[in-house]
Amino acid sequence: MPEYFVVRGTVESGDKRGRELGFPTANIALRDQDGSVGDGVWAGWVRRADGTHVPAAISVGRRPTYYGADGYRLLEAHLLDFTGDLYDETLVVWLGSHLRDQEKYSSAEDLITALKNDIATATQWTLAHPATALPAAEDSPLGEVRRLTT
Repeated sequence: MPEYFVVRGTVESGDKRGRELGFPTANIALRDQDGSVGDGVWAGWVRRADGTHVPAAISVGRRPTYYGADGYRLLEAHLLDFTGDLYDETLVVWLGSHLRDQEKYSSAEDLITALKNDIATATQWTLAHPATALPAAEDSPLGEVRRLTT
């Protein structure tokens, strides 16, 4: 049975670094700063407040390229083929496939190359795992990570 991690949270303003790199993200603070869900890059889905589902490449962790081990643990979802403002919107995020661990990159260019690869892989995964097959996600406290199976 496929397993998912699900997080419900309200999009917060960040440092806008993703936007500067060409990959804007919806930032959701995590209650769990210890890591019940593995840090890294994931393929998954985001359900918006209006009920629509959008495929996403999702980073979970402390952003080691910019903050090392001292950063606040955060979920950052880059919604694929999406433009718009998500600030203050409550989203539900399904983490479906762990693509890779977080890494510290020596340059923004190296990070951009990795992000492009992550997006290509996440796109393929979401095509093979449509939103219609996602397990139901009941309401939970904001920022809480839950494990679900289909």
